[in-house]
Amino acid sequence: MTSIQKSVDVRMPLRAVYNQWTQFEAFPRFMGGVHKIRQLSPTRTHWETRIGGVTRAFEAEITEQRPDERIAWRSVHGAEHGGVVTFHRIDEETTRVHLQMEYHPDSLPEKIAAGIGMLGRQISADLQRFGEFLEGRGQESGGWRGEVPRAGQQGEPRGAGVADRGGTAALSNPPTDSTGDGVLSEARRREEL
Repeated sequence: MTSIQKSVDVRMPLRAVYNQWTQFEAFPRFMGGVHKIRQLSPTRTHWETRIGGVTRAFEAEITEQRPDERIAWRSVHGAEHGGVVTFHRIDEETTRVHLQMEYHPDSLPEKIAAGIGMLGRQISADLQRFGEFLEGRGQESGGWRGEVPRAGQQGEPRGAGVADRGGTAALSNPPTDSTGDGVLSEARRREEL
């Protein structure tokens, strides 16, 4: 396994920084190697990436989420990895985002990329662009304030989506339909607000 730890200070309040990070489907706007993310359920996402010349698709599961504190994940299908992003209030207008990640490079190009620190540099650049994206907007595009208890704790994901600035429900961690087979349609999600 390869370990990476990177941080960035963002000139925005803690709540805004955390809220923006929960908007997983917006990640391709500032993460260079991420082509697409789809929210499959409140705790599962599907990612399509290209890093170090290697294209990957995988699913990730949120294993713990505490508003304004941390979001932890692990891969479920695809490239083996996991990690945690933590949020630290520096002052009223500055937040430190700290990412810790472990991953297992499979292919020869991935092993070479890991050996020369390519993914670490990509993550540093992505964190920097995240800060620039949020600072440039001046506000978060949405947020999900619910909790996902850590494994071993009782409970299901709980909490409600926060309306984005356009007045629709935030896309990240949306409610699922009553059949349990997927995410509510945008029209039904709006009706529930």
